Amino acid sequence: MPFEHPALPYAPNALEPHMSARTFEFHYGKHHKAYVDTLNTLVPGTAWEKASLEDIIKGTHGDAGQIKIFNNAAQIWNHTFFWNGMKPQGGGAPTGDLAKKIDAAFGDLGTFKAKFKEAALTQFGSGWAWLVLTMEGKLEITKTANAVNPMALGQRALLTCDVWEHAYYLDYQNRRADMVQAFLDHLVNWDFAARNLDSAKAA
Repeated sequence: MPFEHPALPYAPNALEPHMSARTFEFHYGKHHKAYVDTLNTLVPGTAWEKASLEDIIKGTHGDAGQIKIFNNAAQIWNHTFFWNGMKPQGGGAPTGDLAKKIDAAFGDLGTFKAKFKEAALTQFGSGWAWLVLTMEGKLEITKTANAVNPMALGQRALLTCDVWEHAYYLDYQNRRADMVQAFLDHLVNWDFAARNLDSAKAA
């Protein structure tokens, strides 16, 4: 069964003025869809033909002969995760166990935001900034290049911000910092991150 281009969890204009419908037209409608379409041309006749995205990502990471399959599978997963990690009228502060873990790991929410923003801005070129749960059960902020994600590295992703140029250029031009700040202050879906933490603890 071919991989599908998953529906957005909100209308394309729902995150305005912080992320425009025009950005979604290109970022979701063209870039994300292209990863889906490309993967569906790459996996038929391979060992990954009936595999899940997660199994493909874990099984092809680091294999130079399967880099195209890895890149497209990971980018489908990364983008779907990114869309769900935002919501209209997002931002604010986490609650419950996630809030406690953020305070324990980073001191307070303000420090977390500063460190997350730093990771996003110091990722040279294309990539992602992540809040992850490590194999030791600790929260960390990481960054990855291109399509690489925490799953490929044995970590559990809780939240991500896309810092590929196509994620922000229509709305922010070269001002990556402004996009990341808008993500943290107005878009982040802390409930989504909390659910990811809960599912990681239950696994």
